[in-house]
Amino acid sequence: MRTSTDEIPPAAVTAPSTPSTPAAPTTPAKATAPWVPWAWAAALGALYATVAVRRHLLLRTTGYDLGIFEQAVRAYAELRAPVVPLRGEGFNLLGDHFHPLVAALAPLYRLWPSPLCLLVAQSALLALAVVPLTRWAGRALGPGAAHTVAAGYGLSWGISSAAAFDFHEVALAVPLLAFALEALGRRRWRAAVAWAAPLLLVKEDLGLTLAAIGGYIAWKGPRGLGLLTAAAGVLGSAVEIAVLLPAFHPAGGYAHGGNLDESAYGSLLSTLAHAPLDLLRPDTKATTLVMVFAPSALLALRSPLALIAVPTLAWRLLSDNGFHWGTAFHYSAVLMPVVFAGLIDALTPTRREKHPGAAGPDGLPSPDRPDGLPSTRHLRAPLATVLAVTAVLLPSFPLAQLAQRATWRTTPHISAARELLARIPDGASVAASNRLVPQLTSRCTVVVFPTFPVEGRLYEYRPGRLPRPTAEWIAFDRRAPEAWPYRTGHWPYPIQRQEAELTAAKKRYGYREVATRDGITLLRAAPRPTGAVNGAPR
Repeated sequence: MRTSTDEIPPAAVTAPSTPSTPAAPTTPAKATAPWVPWAWAAALGALYATVAVRRHLLLRTTGYDLGIFEQAVRAYAELRAPVVPLRGEGFNLLGDHFHPLVAALAPLYRLWPSPLCLLVAQSALLALAVVPLTRWAGRALGPGAAHTVAAGYGLSWGISSAAAFDFHEVALAVPLLAFALEALGRRRWRAAVAWAAPLLLVKEDLGLTLAAIGGYIAWKGPRGLGLLTAAAGVLGSAVEIAVLLPAFHPAGGYAHGGNLDESAYGSLLSTLAHAPLDLLRPDTKATTLVMVFAPSALLALRSPLALIAVPTLAWRLLSDNGFHWGTAFHYSAVLMPVVFAGLIDALTPTRREKHPGAAGPDGLPSPDRPDGLPSTRHLRAPLATVLAVTAVLLPSFPLAQLAQRATWRTTPHISAARELLARIPDGASVAASNRLVPQLTSRCTVVVFPTFPVEGRLYEYRPGRLPRPTAEWIAFDRRAPEAWPYRTGHWPYPIQRQEAELTAAKKRYGYREVATRDGITLLRAAPRPTGAVNGAPR
């Protein structure tokens, strides 16, 4: 005879019911459907592409940087080295930043040779990152959290700014990092390394992010794998900065090394001593630091995954380049997956404390509760706060441009630009204003007018006498462009300097005016005399 429940099959053991209080029926919470993350990705990709394409059609994209990357990808598509005239004569773009993975876009560009190809590809890459984050949130925290994370990430200011500003190589890093972070959250250490390793081919500083991922693995998982990953990340960045970038740069050295120059304090030791204060001076840096984690309602700071953001934050806040300190441009895109991964990780332990039968440390259902999705009552406040912060920040960043009437209106100035640029034949060489450059890079050889940079000196905005233009055509726009993300005014030189160079082109260098309309002037070089060499008689 059986006398112990130890001998009775578990299925046969039932708790005694209380006659006066019938047991309430259990309604398991619904799991997140597998198609939900992909639906979010499709919707966000369409949203980003709409903003990016409209900005391009409104002449709001720039030669620096959309034109630069289109020249590089066009070269890859034609099986050439990524020599970019916009960065200087004979300049190999791998000497600017080390991003050979950009070549992966060449087959797509070969099929669709247009700057819109890069803008749409970037939109898809930024949207793809929502898939692992939403999937992880759904498994660990339930469908409500999945939708909140998707909306919070997808509408975050860091992604919004990147989607609306031209094209940049970091778009390739965002989904790689998101998939790596999902793998870390689910304790799939080798998968995390596999997803993160290609970061070394996206940009030279991202080896330090790989090292941070390795450090996290060494702390939370297999120490050997983590230390090896960290060492590979540090060594990879060091080799790229000290060896590969100088090898490709026409003048040698690291083009952006001056951004971390120690000369301000006289020595490297003094610079390091001042570094803690410099991280938060001026106030813009402190504001950006708070803004980075604000989309998670600062909850991401409770997770050790937030430490993976340290390398990117460190180089930006220590940089001498003011563009790196604020919330414009694309510099915060790689931080957004870290912030929302930190949010998911920070909320998951709370859920396990409130509901011992909830998802385990890998984000999967525990044996005690097969569905792994108990009530989300204790998550409502933090998730509602995340959505509230998202709603408050959204109008201040570029996605809000879709609600502006100007985004959908083609002005006479834009029509004039299209008409005049259409007069330039395919294959011609053109010196153009920054905002006109990407309208031509798919079919012409284009440089900035007036000449920039001079002799490859990227950060010199007040050179002496500028070199004479050598392009067949000059397309000049004297209208001040829409400011964002740059400061109000003309770039790279003040309008007075640009007007003087245009006058010199006509009076000193023999360019003749083809047409002028609504502030846009089109010049063409005078025909060379018979027997001339480089424009001068023999």
